[in-house]
Amino acid sequence: MSLAPRAVLVHRRTEYEGLLARHGTHGQAAFFLSSRGRSIDEVVRRHDDTRRALRVVASAVPLTWRRSGVERSDLDRFLFAPEDVVIVVGQDGLVANTAKYLSGQPVVGVDTDPGRNPGVLVRHRSADTASLLRAATAAGGRVEELTMVEAVADDTQRLLALNEIYVGSPGHQTARYRLSTDGEADPGEAQASSGVLVGTGTGATGWLRSLWLERGSSAPMPEPRDPRLLWFVREAWPSPATGTSRVAGDLGRGQDLRLTVESDRMVVFGDGMETDALELTWGQSVRLGVAATSLRLVT
Repeated sequence: MSLAPRAVLVHRRTEYEGLLARHGTHGQAAFFLSSRGRSIDEVVRRHDDTRRALRVVASAVPLTWRRSGVERSDLDRFLFAPEDVVIVVGQDGLVANTAKYLSGQPVVGVDTDPGRNPGVLVRHRSADTASLLRAATAAGGRVEELTMVEAVADDTQRLLALNEIYVGSPGHQTARYRLSTDGEADPGEAQASSGVLVGTGTGATGWLRSLWLERGSSAPMPEPRDPRLLWFVREAWPSPATGTSRVAGDLGRGQDLRLTVESDRMVVFGDGMETDALELTWGQSVRLGVAATSLRLVT
């Protein structure tokens, strides 16, 4: 007998909860904000909207289903199961933060603050949860497959990301490495830079786009479902020992970008989650490319 689906509600601590944790009471938090020209009323309103959305979503989960919840800071310790239906309640970035820990489970994105969030990934309202859960578990349900990027180190460490992966110094200072692209027989170009960014079509409105614009790149930006990535080297430094001839490109499915570390320490992290990063030391290498796994976003 197969297990009933499990609804996993993913959320993050609100700004108001963070203020209370730091200042202890509502009054002290209000005083802190007022001293900086802000009112606590708007912060409380957004907190109440988030809690209300979480209650509506939870009440829409069928009684025959199992259920669980996880806060953003605990995602790296939470074990998702194959039969899970993941409901992300919050902002677009929370979907990206969650995606790296999944392996094909359907994701429903619920916007807690329509009009304030772009709603690229959290496309739905809490009142629609019941119908979305039916769609997520129905055969042939409407699911959009969004391309992800992965990094695989030579010691089998692996990292997934929905928007982009950064490789570089943990302090965003100068990193030294050798870079080569798929099919090149040479050991790669020695480079010194502030890191390398590899991004997807979903990330094309964020960090990746800022680099694309800064370079005046003629490469077409990928769409979220395109199995294609763009990569850029940030601030490559030319010197007698380091080059700048390989600073941008794209990767299709089956192609990869390889970096071999020539620094004491480099990190690899995805979608801004610096606390959950791969660590590489001198001589290690990492390959980046289109992931076999995609984000299955319920539409």
